Amino acid sequence: MLTRAAWDTGTRRSDQSWMAAALALGRQGNGRTAPNPSVGAVIVKDGVVVGLGRTADSGRPHAEVVALRQAGDAARGATVYCTLEPCSHFGKSPPCADALIAAGIARAVVAIEDPNPEVAGRGTSRLRAAGIDVDVGLGAAQATRDMAGHLTRMRLGRPYVTLKLAVSADGAIGRLGAGQVAVTGPLTRRFVHVMRAEHDAIAVGSGTVLADDPALTCRLPGMAGLSPQRVVFDTEARTPPTAAIFAGPAKTFGTVAGPTILAAPDVDAGRVAALEAAGATVVAVPRGADRRIDPAAALATLAAAGVTRLMVEGGAALAEALWAADLIDEVVWIEGPHALGGDLVRPFGGEGRSRLAQRFALGHVSPVGDDRWLHWLR
Repeated sequence: MLTRAAWDTGTRRSDQSWMAAALALGRQGNGRTAPNPSVGAVIVKDGVVVGLGRTADSGRPHAEVVALRQAGDAARGATVYCTLEPCSHFGKSPPCADALIAAGIARAVVAIEDPNPEVAGRGTSRLRAAGIDVDVGLGAAQATRDMAGHLTRMRLGRPYVTLKLAVSADGAIGRLGAGQVAVTGPLTRRFVHVMRAEHDAIAVGSGTVLADDPALTCRLPGMAGLSPQRVVFDTEARTPPTAAIFAGPAKTFGTVAGPTILAAPDVDAGRVAALEAAGATVVAVPRGADRRIDPAAALATLAAAGVTRLMVEGGAALAEALWAADLIDEVVWIEGPHALGGDLVRPFGGEGRSRLAQRFALGHVSPVGDDRWLHWLR
């Protein structure tokens, strides 16, 4: 005879499986849905999936609507698994909570509530008021990590910041005056292109642009259109209009239409015109106490423009400024197998991993070819 305890255990296992599927769906859209989060939704009836959806590229339609369209009439009496609380407000589309109610959903399993002040518990409240059984919290830890960009933007008014550093065996990210120097192997470089595609924007300082002239695009077959919007932090507006960072494709979203943002204070009109002719959107940001760009104000400006996930690729000065302001959420520290030698550029004043351990915990270590990826999390 099946006991209630056995029934409950089986239900929990099923819920966990369907929520895991919804989370996996949501992750597929990271870097493609800003300024909206990439949400996953799975609709299940009598143990069979009748609808699947994730937030569409550009942010709409939302995951629940995509899944409901696939489910059709089969949604009536079904359970929906959502990685984020269904929206309850009218934006550019009607509320997803209302769509679920109208479709006759009987139960909703939600990973986390949405801190967006226009939602913030009102979506789940609306579902409950309509007689839908609502459970919140299953898969919360993974959902919080998957949607860290949206959550950080809503709670802190800035993007989630991931710092990526490729470091040689002798602790350097490059040599002074040497331009681009290969620190890691070809497999790591391919993975970095995928990592770029999963972020809304990628940032460097003007020193990196002047030294390396990077394009910061995704150069894997078929991924050019997923190149992140580029950002240059440039205190003195030194970036030349001929820089490679102004060329090539990039995702666009939010309030900034161009592929490259140049964040700088006090740029004269003639310089602005030359940079904009090259393809830049010049954004005025204030200086901090040290007369350099105020990094907190710059990140707030990016968040207002719709950036939720920001990848920082260089260089040492920008990393130090973000560290000093405590604005880094995650560090991907990639160790190459070979020493560079010579006049080295070292991150964090040469302290390296010992500095990271003051503020972060080492999450996991992954071998990639001959390199090692160390993921440091708050």
